[in-house]
Amino acid sequence: MSLSVLLDSDRRWMKLALREAERAFEAGEVPVGAVVVRGEEVVGRGRNMVEQLRDPTAHAELIAITAACETLGRKFLDGCTLYVTLEPCPMCAGAIVWARLDRLVFGAFDAKAGSASTLYNIPQDARLNHQVEILSGLESEASAALLRDFFRQRRMT
Repeated sequence: MSLSVLLDSDRRWMKLALREAERAFEAGEVPVGAVVVRGEEVVGRGRNMVEQLRDPTAHAELIAITAACETLGRKFLDGCTLYVTLEPCPMCAGAIVWARLDRLVFGAFDAKAGSASTLYNIPQDARLNHQVEILSGLESEASAALLRDFFRQRRMT
């Protein structure tokens, strides 16, 4: 598969993650969305639900990973790619490794908690039992704009 075909496919899936982020925004959650894809099929979706569930672990990535494991009936997600609109935090980056995802594609970088390149690079740490291929910055402007709009709106209220 050529690089341009792969990037077109990655963009298509990232747009689905952005839709999940928009749904989080509408629900009053920090707008982060995620989808897990295997082949040409979405097997898991998630959006931040921390406020709704009153659960600090209810991040988009964890919800999408849990949904994918349920869909596939297994605990490991080899052969799958996680698309998420914001660089994963340490908790989510660890879950990505433990779930044995093949790839991580993320949008906006996170200067305060980013753990897939910015502050740490947990998914590619050779000391861990699994490493994940990473494509960073895909649809970063759209992802960052959602976050800026959300926090601007929060400051005004």
